[in-house]
Amino acid sequence: MQEMVKGANVALADLSEDVGSVIVSLGWASPTGEGDADVSVLLLDANGKVRSDSDFYFYFYNHPVADDGSVQLLGKTPTADGSEDRISFDLTAVPGEVERIVVAASRYEGASFGELEDVRITLADAAGEGLLRFAVDDADSMTAVIFGELYRRGEGWKFRAVGQGYATGLAGLATDFGVDIEDDAATEAQAHAEAAADPEAGEEPEAVLDAVGDSVGAGGPGDVTTSVPVAEPAGQALMDAVPAPRRPDDHADKRQADEAWADLAKKPAARPRTAKKKVTLPATVKKTLAENDSWRAARLFPVSVLKSDRDREMRATSVLLSVMAQVPEFSRRLTAAFGAPAGRMETFTEVSLPHGDSPRRPDGVIRVERAGKLWTALVETKTNGNALKAEQVQAYMDIAARRGYEAVITLTNDVALEGSPLVDVKIDRRRKHKVALWHLSWAEVAHQAQMLIRHEGVGNAAHAWLLQELLHYLQHENSGCHGFQNMGPSWVPVRNGIDDETLCQGDGRALEVVENWERLIRQVCLRLGGELGQKVLPVQRAKRGTDPKERRDRLADQLCLDGRLQAELRIDGTPGVLTVGADLRTGKLRTAIDVPSPEQGYPLSWAKQLVRRLADAPADLHVETLVDGTGPGPRGTLERLRPEPADLLPKDGATKITGFRLSLFKGMGSGRGNAETGFIRSVDDAVHRFYTTVVVHLDTPVARRKPTKDRVAAAAE
Repeated sequence: MQEMVKGANVALADLSEDVGSVIVSLGWASPTGEGDADVSVLLLDANGKVRSDSDFYFYFYNHPVADDGSVQLLGKTPTADGSEDRISFDLTAVPGEVERIVVAASRYEGASFGELEDVRITLADAAGEGLLRFAVDDADSMTAVIFGELYRRGEGWKFRAVGQGYATGLAGLATDFGVDIEDDAATEAQAHAEAAADPEAGEEPEAVLDAVGDSVGAGGPGDVTTSVPVAEPAGQALMDAVPAPRRPDDHADKRQADEAWADLAKKPAARPRTAKKKVTLPATVKKTLAENDSWRAARLFPVSVLKSDRDREMRATSVLLSVMAQVPEFSRRLTAAFGAPAGRMETFTEVSLPHGDSPRRPDGVIRVERAGKLWTALVETKTNGNALKAEQVQAYMDIAARRGYEAVITLTNDVALEGSPLVDVKIDRRRKHKVALWHLSWAEVAHQAQMLIRHEGVGNAAHAWLLQELLHYLQHENSGCHGFQNMGPSWVPVRNGIDDETLCQGDGRALEVVENWERLIRQVCLRLGGELGQKVLPVQRAKRGTDPKERRDRLADQLCLDGRLQAELRIDGTPGVLTVGADLRTGKLRTAIDVPSPEQGYPLSWAKQLVRRLADAPADLHVETLVDGTGPGPRGTLERLRPEPADLLPKDGATKITGFRLSLFKGMGSGRGNAETGFIRSVDDAVHRFYTTVVVHLDTPVARRKPTKDRVAAAAE
């Protein structure tokens, strides 16, 4: 991988022969595990300006994907030392009048890039081969940074390492390139006008299903043009159901505390409405007089006839690939990160390909055609607990290399970890044509379907219905597509070794448990993120090291010493990091979050206000006062503290309170699998319960909206 310095440039064709599409990744590390930034892309013409505001791509403006497939923001991926945002560029699809593509990132709420570590940009070709890396070292006080740019030279593209910072944030950067910043008053007036002019705004959820049924019955999935009103996302409905905290009496200290808590929870307003209406399906449907509780709804993908693992693999492959071929929004979510272009997709199952004396039959093939060029990938799937076979995947890699295919995609219930591939394959570096090996988990497939139909929406009613049917199939107990569901053969021996104190450091079984714990946490993030419509990522703190193997070895040794597994989750819109801990000695799970104290008001008012906000939280919630450098503070259950919030205050009265720690405890399952009594199910349930009964009362997660003139002025001050 070529290391770049500021101002240097290089032709992509000099680094690889496969740069028709590239993946650009922007990454950083945070010492606290909470630092983050938002990525944006601008397409510029010969004058160095955007042709229109639609050339500005930013995830939180509801504009992450270009209609022509040339740009797609793929979202965040956890790494060993932080997180990484990936962007897929199909350079063959970039309009001819676009001369430059600027890749930037910005921080928010007054944060600067000086608070982050290892700020860098990397670029990989379509096969996933890393080509270049540029470290941004001098953006300490800047709130927005241009990392690099792709620009045309003759018939090819070049990359320039830029590293230019902006103290005025994203708005200043966007304005320099000709993006209009909306005025607050104009934005609100437009929103009111759109709401008044929308005759479907109050339509009942049944109308959505009627429109779906009518459209599918009339012309089939491909002919639907019916406009369907947007249903309220399930996660947002949950947020709206939470009662607002009661205001205290008009005493000065209570008013100050109220204002301080409001400032702590303040988030920018939801993003503005877009002209393109999206389609989602209602969360619940009322029964009619023609229904009976014993009836089963007809399903597009039935699961009752599945009897064997082979049946499940064949059905799951066919179901997924057929939906991908029909729903472009969904297929792009799954394949853009693998270097696939945006184009006409064809999918096949049970194909036969020659290989030595006997043909090989991969489970499926994906083929994408764009501008006369083909991108092809072989697909190998597994369901239930079946593992990939290394020799089988190796054979598919060899076939793909000989036939000029671009990738092999494996799809199982397992979750791949950074630096720890599911199967080891040999790649012949002497071959001119390179084949990339990628992995998907069924949990990630379900997550992407859930995000589209429940939160972000798709532009076609039939597509929404197809995704709903796919999601129902994947979540059915008989499909075999349930995600990671087994802690492995080392789980029971490690627990027994911890109980009788015979587990020693360096035991390979402890390392296997740590790796499976990391897989479980990544799956918990996917499931919770799909339910909430929010980004949920595991936190990897920079001080713990950047090498994944060294970090897991250290965690395995720690498990042998104290018998505990621990992880941290960062959820957009929450006031702190959610921690999950499993104590294998006591058999207890602990979920917790630290809430910082307000900067204004009095400690007694803080304690009263916190107890009020937690009026509907479980009575067994533990609340602990965090004090500055003097050891543990007062603590108690919410049931005991409700009549006496003053019990949270230190007795000496002079100790500085830095915040409050909220914790729930739960017995953990003993089994290694995903049954009702299993460990995996207990962790899933504990995180879900803690978020929906505790965290949701602390803050309401909402998306950030487009910067306006008033917000820009406030940020500049």
